[in-house]
Amino acid sequence: MCWKCGTALTESEPVSRSAECPVCHADIHSCRNCMFYEPGSHYDCHETIDALVSDKERSNFCDSFKLNRNASGDGNAQKAKQEAAKKAFDALFS
Repeated sequence: MCWKCGTALTESEPVSRSAECPVCHADIHSCRNCMFYEPGSHYDCHETIDALVSDKERSNFCDSFKLNRNASGDGNAQKAKQEAAKKAFDALFS
């Protein structure tokens, strides 16, 4: 599922580095679409990787990439959730 728009992806493994979502044209071979992507873990990845991938939303050359077919979709919803958590945290010190 596309991390950005939630479209079901039919790409087969291995996913091409140039593959894009057919609806929103987001890069598919990106950290945000990977089953190992986990914000907060080392380099935001459950796999042992040697180098940081700084842009998690753009295509990369990671050999560990596996398409996460169960991604939650809608990157805007996740941003809203993060902003709400930050506001709640900031309210503790107001």
